Amino acid sequence: MQRLRDLALEVLNEYQLLSQEFGSYQKIAGLNCVEGCGACCNNPQVEASVLEMLPLALHLFDTGKAEAYLQQMQDGGGFACHLFQRHSLDGIKGACTVYEWRPGICRMFGVAGYRTKTDQPTLSVCATIKASKPHKFADALIAMSTSAPPMLSHGRQRIAKIDYALGEKLMPINEALVAALEKVLTQAAYSALDDGNVAA
Repeated sequence: MQRLRDLALEVLNEYQLLSQEFGSYQKIAGLNCVEGCGACCNNPQVEASVLEMLPLALHLFDTGKAEAYLQQMQDGGGFACHLFQRHSLDGIKGACTVYEWRPGICRMFGVAGYRTKTDQPTLSVCATIKASKPHKFADALIAMSTSAPPMLSHGRQRIAKIDYALGEKLMPINEALVAALEKVLTQAAYSALDDGNVAA
């Protein structure tokens, strides 16, 4: 169990760096997520790795909520990220219920750099931000030659290299959380057995 906790701490440290890096660029470019928007969170196909979800899974375990979360998620996948609370019927408005523990993709997405099929760097901006700030988006594209955005793929790689076994494979975000919760609960059960054997 201690290894999972050590990994989670490394992931959280990387999250702080990524939040600063991507957040600083977004602030300078004036391309931040629209307050109260949940368009991306309303999509359960957003991908994350088990490693990205590990800090949250451990937090849920430590607060006694892991088994209940796992049961809820196994009972029904839903039409959005399980962690998203809708504030409108269409799910366009809402909020993350575990914002402090959100995975890496949520910290980087919205405005980030990526490479096209021809390996040219360009800017990925979600449709809501692009529609609300078209001039800022155009300015950011023009400024890319002198002010390159942080790259989504680099952020993914930095998280994955912490532990490739848990960080390399991407899956829909709800599946990633289920897998992380199962890993934590299984490890906790084995740890309890080991403790029992030592005590005996």
